[in-house]
Amino acid sequence: MGKKGVLLVNLGSPDSTEVKDVRRYLDEFLMDERVIDIPYWKRFLLIKGIILNVRPKKSAEAYKKIWWKEGSPLVVISERFTKKIRDKIDLPVALGMRYGSMSMEKAFRELQEQNVTDVYLVPLYPHYAMSSFETVVEKAKELLEDSFKEMQMDVMAPFYDKPDYIKVMAQHLSKELEGFDYDHILFSYHGIPERHIYKGDPTGSHCKLNGTCCEIKSEAHKTCYRHQCFETTKGVVKELGLKEGTYRNSFQSRLLKDPWLRPYTDHELEAMPEQGIKKLAVITPAFVSDCLETLEEIAMEGKSEFLSFGGEDFKHISCLNDDDAWVEVMVDWIEKWKS
Repeated sequence: MGKKGVLLVNLGSPDSTEVKDVRRYLDEFLMDERVIDIPYWKRFLLIKGIILNVRPKKSAEAYKKIWWKEGSPLVVISERFTKKIRDKIDLPVALGMRYGSMSMEKAFRELQEQNVTDVYLVPLYPHYAMSSFETVVEKAKELLEDSFKEMQMDVMAPFYDKPDYIKVMAQHLSKELEGFDYDHILFSYHGIPERHIYKGDPTGSHCKLNGTCCEIKSEAHKTCYRHQCFETTKGVVKELGLKEGTYRNSFQSRLLKDPWLRPYTDHELEAMPEQGIKKLAVITPAFVSDCLETLEEIAMEGKSEFLSFGGEDFKHISCLNDDDAWVEVMVDWIEKWKS
């Protein structure tokens, strides 16, 4: 048995809100074949020839809206979370990002310098998707093969339905809703292209995106992002005893013109006031740390959209971030692996 250590991995962030830094970050992120899964030459032309000439400036402005004095919210929150984990367990713990200068390679190197040979990889994504969980795991395998051959690795599975995770999510939501007179809760998950669902189906036939396949037990659910999102909502709803008709699911952050998972969050925000929903709470369970997609897309743009279509009050529910109860859950999972 070698020395054990933990590697926490989150998405990543530009180094600053400068256009050049945002462009560099987007280049790495969007050129990932598991994010935009089209042939390399098409991806190269699309990203290098079109998107990187337009999007970095717009994204830089969005980052400026949410940037903290200490830096990127996602990075700062992840660092705070990591510190709390380190303070509670007797193991080396490193933090890496899938994209950006806080690379996974640097994090592996940090563990290597502490003589770690048995690594517990913890992708900080509750749900399985090829563009999030899978790309982290595959990048880690690549790094081990190329640069850290003395290390072996265990991977924490997606935790979307783990009872202690559901419980801490429900407690957090309940606490955030104190004093807010809401009439509906929107569970807004990060979106992915519909084709990713089909690609991730190991049976090659179960996933239909027809409203029923997610309810029929199948091996496909182990890698089905859509099913796992719905299960998270079901778990939180059951834990809190929410009534049918007082909540719904949606998917945000579409990119390009391909069909993505529906219903779309922006369409729901526009439609709900006409349906009599005037006081809305929005929770984003696909993220454990607040980031651009929660702080700008939902808390700012989403709120503005909802109110402009007749909504009266809007509350963005923060992510778990470095909540002490969430820290305790993660520590417990790591301790179980350690033993």
